Amino acid sequence: MTAKSAAAAARATVYGYPRQGPNRELKKAIEGYWKGRVTADALRTTAAELRAANWRQLADAGIDEVPTGDFSHYDHVLDTTVMVGAIPGRHRDAVATDPLDGYFAMARGTQDVAPLEMTKWFDTNYHYLVPELGPDTVFTADPAKQVAELGEALALGLSARPVLVGPVTYLLLAKPAPGVPADFEPLTLLDRLLPVYAEVLADLRAAGAEWIQLDEPALVQDRTPAELDAAARAYRALGSLTDRPKLLVASYFDRLGDALPVLAKTPVDGLALDFTDAAAANLDALAAVGGLPGKRLVAGVVNGRNVWINDLEKSLAILGTLLGLADRVDVAASCSLLHVPLDTALERDIEPQIRRWLAFARQKTAEVVALARGLALGTDAITGELAANRADLAARATSPITYDPAVRARAAAVRDTDARRSQPYAERAAAQRAHLRLPILPTTTIGSFPQTGELRTARADLRTGRIDTAGYEERIRAEIQDVVSFQEKAGLDVLVHGEPERNDMVQYFAEQLTGYLATEHGWVQSYGTRYVRPPILAGDISRPEPMTVRWTTYAQSLTDRPVKGMLTGPVTMLAWSFVRDDQPLGDTARQVALALRDEVDDLEAGGTSVIQVDEPALRETLPLRTVDRPAYLAWATEAFRLSTGGVRPDTQIHTHMCYAEFGDIVQAIDDLDADVISLEAARSHMQVARELAAHGYPREAGPGVYDIHSPRVPSTEEAAELLRTGLRAIPAERLWVNPDCGLKTRGWPETRASLENLVAAARAVREELSAS
Repeated sequence: MTAKSAAAAARATVYGYPRQGPNRELKKAIEGYWKGRVTADALRTTAAELRAANWRQLADAGIDEVPTGDFSHYDHVLDTTVMVGAIPGRHRDAVATDPLDGYFAMARGTQDVAPLEMTKWFDTNYHYLVPELGPDTVFTADPAKQVAELGEALALGLSARPVLVGPVTYLLLAKPAPGVPADFEPLTLLDRLLPVYAEVLADLRAAGAEWIQLDEPALVQDRTPAELDAAARAYRALGSLTDRPKLLVASYFDRLGDALPVLAKTPVDGLALDFTDAAAANLDALAAVGGLPGKRLVAGVVNGRNVWINDLEKSLAILGTLLGLADRVDVAASCSLLHVPLDTALERDIEPQIRRWLAFARQKTAEVVALARGLALGTDAITGELAANRADLAARATSPITYDPAVRARAAAVRDTDARRSQPYAERAAAQRAHLRLPILPTTTIGSFPQTGELRTARADLRTGRIDTAGYEERIRAEIQDVVSFQEKAGLDVLVHGEPERNDMVQYFAEQLTGYLATEHGWVQSYGTRYVRPPILAGDISRPEPMTVRWTTYAQSLTDRPVKGMLTGPVTMLAWSFVRDDQPLGDTARQVALALRDEVDDLEAGGTSVIQVDEPALRETLPLRTVDRPAYLAWATEAFRLSTGGVRPDTQIHTHMCYAEFGDIVQAIDDLDADVISLEAARSHMQVARELAAHGYPREAGPGVYDIHSPRVPSTEEAAELLRTGLRAIPAERLWVNPDCGLKTRGWPETRASLENLVAAARAVREELSAS
């Protein structure tokens, strides 16, 4: 096909779409089902209505081929586990008895059965359920969900493309099942898995699929020759099937690198590549392999992970370069639009001019459609869109919102010594022990306590004027009193104020810092029914006044035990926001760090002796390619130290991380120079404790003994056994006892019982240590 005919054939598509609905209808239906207020049939009806609405919106916007199968009640990787029959043994009876309840049991656990481990989806804030596999795993095809959802879309008269997690990525994301040796490699199961995928492909073809998308984002990471060979074998095998739809292998989040020539040589029918941040590398790689003759290329030129409008002229130039490199060039977002909110039109509180700089899922869909039309028909066909786009880009670039000379001057004046504590850790630790006088195996929590309906109602009432500020603050003070009183009675050693005034650990701070925009309806799925509203980082950052000091000092006035000050760290403030795309991330991180440094200093001056600066996103934001990591870790760790480096030696600095793979950033954790780190460890059976020990981590650590993302209450003995496992890696004088993460998503009954068991476990193990 000529470049001209390839342009004429250009179609618009996306890889996935937000699941929740404009008013988070899916969340409400699922949580209602869990509480027994919504029936299974009603839940399924709500889900079907949301899917149909999404597809109609996409089609009405001009999307030529809608995705199916990307919709999920909880997680698309968990859906893949069901599709291939890889149900863990402990959940098989529940799934056989009731597939829906069994599905949620795998995601959330029950009182008697632990859930699947949960961790971050590549370098995003979306969490997936980790498949558990072993040498005895038997795969069986169950394509019912995928076939049914394809049928729903086809019944609406739409052109639809099922989207599946590819077999190589699925296995590379998996871990050895409990009881399986840690060195077992799930990828060795590939030849056992491929016939199941072949069966699914055949069933989808029979159901009417012309194309199927197989997502292989794991191939944008550094891969060994053996892993690349596995990808080649997989797609030679699937591509050689006679009873199959056409295969589109999709990559996103980074450059495809060495995997591109591997996939190009296989008999698949198309590739989807990311042409946003990875544009230059993927263009060069495509040219190096001679393009994709006879294949379809889906070009992800609209950023599916950030909220800024696309530079249409720049994207058209990239698309024009791609013509002639493939049989057909189609236009898409760079990844699933799952990672952005639904619609900017809902944001009435954002100034209209600034709102024109933003593109959520619906606006990105319109950009994709405009680019496909411009590619197919020429720029004259989108003259109006191009002119408006140029004006909006220029308005943003010249806006005073984006530039604050005082902030930039302060950041430029930072010295190396500003990011270092005044004394080495050993001396600080001695000073802190003398000052805090904590027992061995000190107990604490990560920070937040249950966010009750009453608290959410109080915040809503304040926003709408139903109560005044004095009434709201009275409610917050009462909640803090209750939280502190409970912790004292439960026997915790280092207390928290419970964060009742905070809507979200990033949004709360963003609303008090200059340079941030807050949304009212900008919900994005983090995991399951947990949705967050990431703020938008639009300009230079500063802290006009203290943000947390008042409530922390109030809590401290209620108790003689130390109360932790709780802040969100600079990297997490970036990672869980939609960041600027007009300056390096490191520059933005330094601005946020200096704002937090002011808060840390004020907390210390107000009498707070323990300050926790959470950085759960440090690992999440790690670049997918090894070569890009040193530069990132240099500015990320420097930003943390800059925010905490000004305190006295006897002020104890904590940090916290959760639900990520920590093994490859232990040196960076060390480089933070925090006095204490708490980490997720319950679902991963204390793996991180072993990783810290192997590194020789010299500071104090609290690997979690209570999985807070499950409603189950861990017994005292269960928590004690995890502590004993932790003690085999970390000396007792450096081991803390805490949950995996904050408790805001849990209810009070389970929180009370779990923390009482946690304290009892710490006491039991202390007695064992004193007796030995």
